[in-house]
Amino acid sequence: MILRALTFAGGLAGAAGLSQFPEFSQQYMQRLGGAVDELSRFVAEFDADADALGLSREAALVDLAKGGDMGAARADTVVGTIERHARLSDDLAALQGAGPFTRAYEMRRFTDREISSRALEAFKPALPLSFEGGVFAGAGFLAGFGSLWLLLGLGRCMFSRKRQEV
Repeated sequence: MILRALTFAGGLAGAAGLSQFPEFSQQYMQRLGGAVDELSRFVAEFDADADALGLSREAALVDLAKGGDMGAARADTVVGTIERHARLSDDLAALQGAGPFTRAYEMRRFTDREISSRALEAFKPALPLSFEGGVFAGAGFLAGFGSLWLLLGLGRCMFSRKRQEV
C-alpha cells in the first residue's frame, strides 16, 4: 500500500513538473529572441565600423587584436559574441513557429545558461489548462510514477532476497 502511495506521489510530482514545460519554453523563446536581437545589433555595428574602415570582419578583428593587450582581449570578446550570436540565431530559427511538442523535441536548443537562468528567475508556475499542458502533465505523471515504481520495486526485491538468504 505504501509503495502505491509513493509511486502515485511520484507521478503527481512528475505531472506537476513536466506540465510547466510549455510555458517555460515559451518564456525561454521570448528571451532568446531578445538576446538575438541585441546581439544582431552589436554584430551589425561592428561590421559597419569595419566596413567604414574598408575592412572585412576578420580583418577588423586582426586589426583590433594588434592594439595591445586590451585590443587582443577585446578582439577575443568580439569573436565570442559573434559566435554566440550565430549559435543563438540558429537556435531561434529552429524554434520559431514550433509548438510545445516540437520545442520538447528540440530541447538541445535550450543550452544558453544565461537565458535559461533568466527565464527561470521570471518563471511563475501555473496550472496548465491547455491541451499541451495536459499532455505534458500526463507524460510527467507516467514518468514519475514509473520511475518510482521501478526504483521501489527494485529495492523491495533486493530486501526480500536478503531476507530469504538469512
